[in-house]
Amino acid sequence: MRFCTFARDGENRFGFELQPGMIVDLIGAGEALLGSGQIADLGNLLESKDLKAWLTNGREAIQTAERIRDLMKKSGEATKLAIHSQEDVRLLAPILNPGKIMAIGLNYHDHAQEQKTTVPENPLIFCKFSTSLIGPEDEIRLPAISQKVDPEAELCVVMLKTGRNFSYEEARDAIAGYTIGNDVSARDLQFSDKQWVRGKSCDTFAPCGPFLVTGDELGDPHQLDISLRVNERVQQSDNTRNLMFDCYSLVSYISQAITLQTGDLIFTGTPSGVGVYRDPPVFLKAGDVVEITVEKIGTLRNPVRDEYKRGSL
Repeated sequence: MRFCTFARDGENRFGFELQPGMIVDLIGAGEALLGSGQIADLGNLLESKDLKAWLTNGREAIQTAERIRDLMKKSGEATKLAIHSQEDVRLLAPILNPGKIMAIGLNYHDHAQEQKTTVPENPLIFCKFSTSLIGPEDEIRLPAISQKVDPEAELCVVMLKTGRNFSYEEARDAIAGYTIGNDVSARDLQFSDKQWVRGKSCDTFAPCGPFLVTGDELGDPHQLDISLRVNERVQQSDNTRNLMFDCYSLVSYISQAITLQTGDLIFTGTPSGVGVYRDPPVFLKAGDVVEITVEKIGTLRNPVRDEYKRGSL
């Protein structure tokens, strides 16, 4: 499944991509299938207000969405009104209300090497505040207090199950799917603070989307090409096979100390090529366009603008 959240007619809705360029309103499709008698019961799923609420029903929720998708292929006119051209909707971050946005530092060998720093023995965990979350095509706003804002391409884990102490195998089943994230970072704030939270949690610093792709459709999440372009110029290019701590290890490790919940996001780390370590350094400026592509998921695109008149620290 390729789940998504989208805006249409002034309302936020959620659903899935039926085929490229065709978006289905999941609640609308479910109601139409119930009304036509093609499906008997959906329990309380149709009461879900957003994708996170739908996913709180666990693996059953994904299987029900798959069933709705399959029925739609032969439903004829019954579900026609639930299908929208992607051109007629605005895709948002797949999960609009994550309880936590967690992120991993130094999770590619080359990224650690470009910083001339020691490879961590265990995952290096930090957090981004939920107010930093934006969706595809939303603007990354450069805060007046920073002169050195840098994008980072990342594969993101989206949690399905709530729990603690997941084993490696349990972690695999606890994941709803994967999306694309941009760990935007104000390097001057990050380095002057001697820790990362403020510099990585400015408003708009967590672009995410456009689709949440389940593992059965994605395949191995550790065999995906990942790249970042600024104004169509490639700045990062790698493959998730080079993650030092893979997605299942990260979920298991984090859950030994912290309860993970449905809809939580885990940014799994960025490859080498970030702007601050280039020679000369390259930072975002108003008018830039950042595009991150992850194989089998799609492209997350965000324009850049100044928030206010630029100032100094």
